[in-house]
Amino acid sequence: MGPERKGLEFGVGLFIIIGLLCLAYLSYSLGNIGFGNDNYTLKAVFSTVSGLKNRSQVMMAGVSIGEVKKIRLKNDRAEIVMSIKKNVRLEDDSIASIKTMGIIGDKYVSITPGASDTYLKNGGVIMETQPPIDIESLISKFVFGSVDKGKDQK
Repeated sequence: MGPERKGLEFGVGLFIIIGLLCLAYLSYSLGNIGFGNDNYTLKAVFSTVSGLKNRSQVMMAGVSIGEVKKIRLKNDRAEIVMSIKKNVRLEDDSIASIKTMGIIGDKYVSITPGASDTYLKNGGVIMETQPPIDIESLISKFVFGSVDKGKDQK
């Protein structure tokens, strides 16, 4: 084996190692895989979470502050478990509502901050919630004429 062959093999090996390191970095950064826990958990209970999914965004003032980790049925209501970034502190009178990105986009949880001096801790529950607006039922009421036209009209 000549010195050129050893240099070529070393170069190929180094290239493969650098490629694997780049792949690991991309998997880590794009996959939100964390070795340290930089988040805390909050819960909110809604009458319905129609269209909301696991990994849906949690946003405040248009900025992503976390994601939905779990959706489950609890006492005939929908409970969501959210993972919130540790550097975001939410007041205990914050409001969680389910909104739609655009007219027919994905659902997300929107947090409206409160004015309390007390902040929610890990495992806390947002008490004030607003379910999503059901656009389909509103449109069907309008189209099929079941929108209340007032008592004076006949």
